[in-house]
Amino acid sequence: MLNIKASIAKTVLDSIKTMSADVELSVEEIANWLEYPPDVNMGDLAFPCFRLSKTLRRSPVQIASALAEMLSACECVASAENVNGYLNMKLDSAYLTAHVLGEIAEKGEKYGAPSFGEGKTVVLDYSSPNVAKPFHIGHLGTTVIGHSLKKLHEFAGYKCVGINYLGDWGTQFGKLIVAYRKWGNREMVEQGGVDALVELYVKVNNAISGNEAEGIAPDTALADEARAEFHKLELGDEENLALWKWFIEISLKEYEKTYKQLNITFDSYKGESFYTDKMPAQVQKLRDMGLMQISDGASIVDLEAYGMPPCLILKRDGSTLYPTRDIAAAVYRKNEYHFDKAIYVTAAAQSLHFAQWFKVVELMGYDWHDQLVHVPYGMVSLNGAKLATRTGNVVLLRDLFQAAIDKVRQIMEEKNPNLENKDEAAEAVGVGAIVFYYLSNNRIKDINFNMEDALSYDGNTGPYVQYTYARTCSIARRAAEAGVTVDGASLTAATEVQEIELLKTLSRFGECVVGAIRDYEPSEVTRYILDVATAFNRFYHDCSILSAENEEQKKLRLALTAATKTVLGNAFELICLRKIEQI
Repeated sequence: MLNIKASIAKTVLDSIKTMSADVELSVEEIANWLEYPPDVNMGDLAFPCFRLSKTLRRSPVQIASALAEMLSACECVASAENVNGYLNMKLDSAYLTAHVLGEIAEKGEKYGAPSFGEGKTVVLDYSSPNVAKPFHIGHLGTTVIGHSLKKLHEFAGYKCVGINYLGDWGTQFGKLIVAYRKWGNREMVEQGGVDALVELYVKVNNAISGNEAEGIAPDTALADEARAEFHKLELGDEENLALWKWFIEISLKEYEKTYKQLNITFDSYKGESFYTDKMPAQVQKLRDMGLMQISDGASIVDLEAYGMPPCLILKRDGSTLYPTRDIAAAVYRKNEYHFDKAIYVTAAAQSLHFAQWFKVVELMGYDWHDQLVHVPYGMVSLNGAKLATRTGNVVLLRDLFQAAIDKVRQIMEEKNPNLENKDEAAEAVGVGAIVFYYLSNNRIKDINFNMEDALSYDGNTGPYVQYTYARTCSIARRAAEAGVTVDGASLTAATEVQEIELLKTLSRFGECVVGAIRDYEPSEVTRYILDVATAFNRFYHDCSILSAENEEQKKLRLALTAATKTVLGNAFELICLRKIEQI
């Protein structure tokens, strides 16, 4: 549709210039003004002529009437009429058929891909779990939104660097080292993995905090011991370093299981610890520039003039904080990757934090400050209850995935007991259902997760769209078995309403991709996938494909089915949804 809009926009611009030669407009501006009417009976595209009234010194009705006459020269437009100052256009079905199906067949996996990212680099910081803690449903947002944005940018030609900024540093590792030496052993941790580390961490925290209700006093000596062990780690103690590296290794083994289910890989696992020796230079730069002040013993950058609280750089004891580390990491990444854009995907609760240190980077004189982008997302609740570790109301992501996989396998046993690769399909559909459910919402909205809704084969769900994709594959297999081939160059024009509506929906994929990248909004892709699935299933229900009335009609409908398969497949790739040919 982007090409069609550009063609119409060029004709409109040429027509406008015949009314006023000195009009300063571009094809791109006019293309962006084209709208989709709320009712298909009004047309396929509409141009709001009131936008030109002042420039052309004519009424919208006069402009629309003049443009309607001139649009007969545009081969993609079948008809155009003035409706109350709007220029409503019907697209030519023969043009749509040839150009949309032709372009999809020609470009295949690249159909819908813009090229504005070529020669540019994007760094994406996402997922970033804390070491020695398991994934829970609250980590789903940063992980799948972040990876979807990476896939979208890659699709547009960007070189993408996915960074898993592990939470692998801090006093919690002193506690964990103490707990391991007091209550743990290698065999216990090797067998228990992250769960064993969590158990040790909870045990030492409980011992340090005490329990007033049970008459157990806080163990301040244990707290001091934990701080001392972390200090030894900071100084490079070999035994503590070896334990710390092992804890990270154990954690990554667990995380990789989840990443494998999501088909996610990262280019870098440089965590917080990597930037420890890179922070002093940035702190000194702040001092040298006179940006840092002392406030109640802590070192800050005053941001009152920008409507924000002060940005804390150093604690009273001189230790660094998250903004310090983030600034150092951004400087390193700019020098290392020469990014054109750096995207950070975190919960909306961290929006102030990012606004503060982005402003500090700007005040430090880094001219790439405007290339830093925070992409926030809303909170997740489970059946209306907010997730909170301290209340125990936490669902581990692996358990959620497994529950979904088990449920899907049960459905498959009932509906298709002879399905090959049932376990693989159940995992793809079960995990896909959760991802699709999550990404169906605007990222900034809070989500109340409901497993039954997510796993439904009816309605706006992952299983529904994956089943639709499998249906296109089934039709293609049956056509091949019957020896039916399709020559895209000799297709008859679409005439049925369902054929034309499917064509128009398929044509919008490129626009969807552009919008999703512009707004950092993967839900634009999920909504588009639903539009395609709905249009195809209406077409499938109302139009016979393999038993069509004649060969020309059969070939057209098979081409439409093949095009739907391609477009759905391309869109699935952008939201971590696996393509399953049989369900």
